[in-house]
Amino acid sequence: MVHKYILLLMSFSALILGCGVCLAGNGRMSGNDMNMEVKSVKVGGYVGGRIDDCFRHRVMEQDVDEIVEPFRHRVESWKWNSEFWGKWTLGAIGAYRYTGDAALYGKIAKSVGDIIATQTPDGYIGNYAPEYQTKKWDIWGQKYTMLGLLSWYELTGDRKALDAAAGVADHLLSQVGPGKTDIVLTGDYRGMPSSTVLEPIMSLYNKTGERRYLDFASYIVAQWETPEGPQLISRADVPVAMRFPHPDSWFSYENGQKAYEMMSCYEGLLEYYKVTENKADYDAVLKTYSHILAEEINVAGSGSAVECWYGGRALQTVPTYHTMETCVGFTWMQFCSRLLALTGDSRYADNIERTFYNAILGALKDDGCQIAKYTPLEGWRVEGERQCGLNINCCNANGPRAFAMIPALAYRADGDCLTVNFYGESEADVRLGKRSSLRVVQTGGYPVSGDVAVELSPSKPADFTVALRIPEWSRNAKARIISGTDTLAVSLGSLAAGEYARISRRWKAGDRVELSLDMTARVVERNGCQAIVRGPLVLARDSRFNDGFVDEGVVIQTASDGSVELTPVVGDGFAWMAFTAPMFVGTDLENNGKPRQIHLCDFASAGNTWDKSVRYRVWLPKTLNVMRGEYRAYNDGPADSAL
Repeated sequence: MVHKYILLLMSFSALILGCGVCLAGNGRMSGNDMNMEVKSVKVGGYVGGRIDDCFRHRVMEQDVDEIVEPFRHRVESWKWNSEFWGKWTLGAIGAYRYTGDAALYGKIAKSVGDIIATQTPDGYIGNYAPEYQTKKWDIWGQKYTMLGLLSWYELTGDRKALDAAAGVADHLLSQVGPGKTDIVLTGDYRGMPSSTVLEPIMSLYNKTGERRYLDFASYIVAQWETPEGPQLISRADVPVAMRFPHPDSWFSYENGQKAYEMMSCYEGLLEYYKVTENKADYDAVLKTYSHILAEEINVAGSGSAVECWYGGRALQTVPTYHTMETCVGFTWMQFCSRLLALTGDSRYADNIERTFYNAILGALKDDGCQIAKYTPLEGWRVEGERQCGLNINCCNANGPRAFAMIPALAYRADGDCLTVNFYGESEADVRLGKRSSLRVVQTGGYPVSGDVAVELSPSKPADFTVALRIPEWSRNAKARIISGTDTLAVSLGSLAAGEYARISRRWKAGDRVELSLDMTARVVERNGCQAIVRGPLVLARDSRFNDGFVDEGVVIQTASDGSVELTPVVGDGFAWMAFTAPMFVGTDLENNGKPRQIHLCDFASAGNTWDKSVRYRVWLPKTLNVMRGEYRAYNDGPADSAL
C-alpha cells in the first residue's frame, strides 16, 4: 500500500547553524516519531474574505430542497440535474470543515436525510425513470450522490449514509458489468462520465473491504481499453486533445476530449493504483498530467473550450468560444492535489496556487453570489445559465469546492513535518504528538508583495521540520530565522525553486521564519501577443481604468531579461492589485514614440462586475516593428543635416 503522503527523495544541501538548523530539498528527514495533525485553519486578508463570500452567499443561500426534488419523482430521461445535490454537498461539507458553522451543518444534515429518503427498495438514488437508468448522465449523477453521502459519513460517522451509498453501488452493479450493460457504452464522451464512478467505488472498497467493489473497479479500468472505451491507459502517450478524431457532433459519444470527466477518471485511477500498485496505471496518470500541463493549461492556470481539451495552451491568444470552464479549473486543482498528496512534489501546489488566484478567484462575482461558468482571457465573465429547469448550474454547484480546497491544503502535517503550501494571512492550530500543540500565524504582504512571515509557537519547545514551498517561478528566494534576539540566514542553496525548503530544529514559542519570494514581473510572448505575469498572478487591462482601448496594439518596455518594471497604484475602487507598466501604445512612432504608463490589475479583479460594458484583456496585441534598430525621428540628430 502506498502511503498517503510519500515525499520524493531529492537532492539536498544542509547547513548547521548555531541553534541547530538543518535545511534540505524535498528529501524526507529522519526525526522523532512525532505525529502531527492540522486541527483548524483560518485564512485572512483578501483571499479569506473571498472564501467567506463564497460560502456565505453561494453555499448557504442555495435552495437545497429544490435540487433534491427531482430525486423524488424519477422521471428524467437525459439531463444531468442529479449531479447538483452531490456537488453542492461536497462543497458545503468543505465549507463546514472550514467554518464550523452550525446553521450550515444543520442544512447539510437535513439534505442528507432528505436524499436518503428518496432511495428506492432496490437501492437506487437518482432522478431517472426506470427505463432510462444507466443512460446519458444517470451514472454520473449516481457518482456524485455516492461521493456526497460518503463525505458526510467521513465527517459524522453516520452509518446510514454509508449504507445508502453502498445501496446505490450495489444497484449499479446489478445493472452494469460483464454480461450486462457495458459502462463505456453508457452516456456520451466514450463513457468517461459514467466511468468516473470509479472514485466512489474505490472509496466504498476502502471503507467496507467488500471485494465486489474492487472487482467492479477492475472491470471499469479494463473496459477503458476496449475499442469502444476512452483508452485512458494505452493512449496516455497521446496529447489529450488528439486521442480521438474531432467529432462531427460535439455533445456525443464520439467526443473523447471531455476535459473535466477525463481528469475525474484519472483521479479514480489514482485511488485504484493505491490499492493495486499497478505501475502502468500510475504512469498513465503522470503522462496525462504532463500532457495537460504542457498542451492545455494557459497562463491563468485553466483550459478547455466548450468543456473539452483542444490544444489550448498554444491557442490561448485566440478568442475562443466557452473557454476556461470553472468545473475544469477546479478539477485540475483537485487532480494536482491528489498528486501532491501522493508524491509531495511542490510543483503540484504551484499549479493549484496559479489556478486558484486567477481562474477560480476570477470566476467569483464581486458579491460572491454567483460563480461564472466560463472565465475567458478577454471579454467579460460568462454567467452560467439555469440548468435542467433548476436555479443552479454545474459550476455554481462545483465552484465552492475550489474555495474549500485552499484552507484544507494550506498546511499539511506528516509525521514530524509541517508543510506550508499556501502563503497569505492565515492562522492554524496543529497537534504536536500527544501532549503539546503548535500555533502557526502567517503574516506578510503576499502576493501583493513577496514577503511571507511564519511564526511558530509550540506549547513547549519541540523538534520538528517546517517545509516551505519555494515556487517554481521564484528565481531568487531569501529566508531567515528569527529566534529571540538571534537572526539566522538560510543558505541560498536550500531555497531552490520548485522544491520545499525544509528547516529542522528545536522550535520554541515566537520563533519566526521570514521568506522573501521573487515577484519580478515578466513578459510572456505568444503568437504576436504579450502578457505580464507576476509571481502566481497574471495581469490584465480593464476598460474601467480609462487609459485607452484594451484591444489596441502595444509594445511593453522590458529589460534584457524579459522583466518589466511595475509601479503599484491605487486599484480605482475595483481592483485587489493595480499597477502601471511602461508601454509604447498604438502604431504611430512619431507622435507616440515614448512609453506611457498603462494600468493593469490582477486577473481576478478584471471584469468582476460581470457588466458587459466593461471589457478586459490578458493577451495584449504586440505592435509589429519591421525595423531592426531603434527608431529615430526624422528631425532628431545629425542625420538631418544630410537632408
